Amino acid sequence: MEYGRKDESMNIQKIIKDSILHQKAYEIEDTACRVKLDANENPYGLTPVLQQRLCDYMKTIPFNRYPDPGSRTLRMRLARHFGVDQSMIIIGNGSDELIQILLTAFNPAASGGVVIPCPTFAMYKISALNAGHRVLEVPLDDRFDLDLDAMLEVLARTEPHLVFLSYPNNPTGNCFDRHKIETILNASKGPVVVDEAYYNFSGRTFLTDLARWDNLIILRTLSKVGFAAVRVGILIAQPDLAHELNKVRLPYNMNALSQAAALFYLENEQEFLRQVEYILTERDVLAAGLHAIDTLHPFPTDANFVLFSCDTDENKLYSTLLSEGFLIKHFASPEVLRRCMRVTVGSEGENREFLDALRNIIRR
Repeated sequence: MEYGRKDESMNIQKIIKDSILHQKAYEIEDTACRVKLDANENPYGLTPVLQQRLCDYMKTIPFNRYPDPGSRTLRMRLARHFGVDQSMIIIGNGSDELIQILLTAFNPAASGGVVIPCPTFAMYKISALNAGHRVLEVPLDDRFDLDLDAMLEVLARTEPHLVFLSYPNNPTGNCFDRHKIETILNASKGPVVVDEAYYNFSGRTFLTDLARWDNLIILRTLSKVGFAAVRVGILIAQPDLAHELNKVRLPYNMNALSQAAALFYLENEQEFLRQVEYILTERDVLAAGLHAIDTLHPFPTDANFVLFSCDTDENKLYSTLLSEGFLIKHFASPEVLRRCMRVTVGSEGENREFLDALRNIIRR
């Protein structure tokens, strides 16, 4: 059986935005591996006790009903947890959806663009281009910190509607200088998004400064502390701005299972924070192990991963690691990361195996 019209065909090139036609889709590495250290995930699963508690928790969900449309119970609990009013909180299907909501709400035609440092989290640029915004990338300095003069020049010249700052920054791992971020908050005429996805590993936050700036937006997530599978992102902003952004959020955007899992996390947070302590201990071990290998140069990190550069052929090192079952993140671009790779902090055994493999590969 033949499908489609024979007389005329649809021209995809004409109906899809140029900004989408000319970009490359974000690729998730799905190569089979024995030790997965590429996605900045928590290496520890739920304990049997927590698994049973979570299963019991899920039994209370009426699966025949739509979920709470505004995640009201979860927002109320998070408001208490963060010490803010629940009108300041929006829950998203991961931080990715919240980034998309922000970029959908702001008018690209009336904006000087979206400002992001470079390199940083890829979804800021991808989502901005998809929403029709002009993206203004400002390279980081040679210490992977914000180039404040360059940032201020772009802010003054273009008056962008949004600035995205990852704090700590992914993929470099460092927290930007706090004074520089404060200066940008004071200089920007639009919202500045401080993405604190890795807050639990850095301990640094702007949450207590919300009253100082009406243009400050904070993002948090449960993905890095053990609940990556349930996709829970949290946006915190002033009530009037959150009110407008909430109009863009799709009805029932958060399924009932994810809402329940987030509530479960809040009730058992201390168990998850104990895992964070293990990860911080192992981060020091991993960084020290990388430092001890002459041809590798790890950078300081405030996150749950370590970025390192290579004096050797990084492509060969990456492919050899992969052939031996270790998947880490390899960067082909931008230029500043051309010889770099990023490894997630794993469990004690995973880190030991990874370092042994690295030493053996380089020795060979």
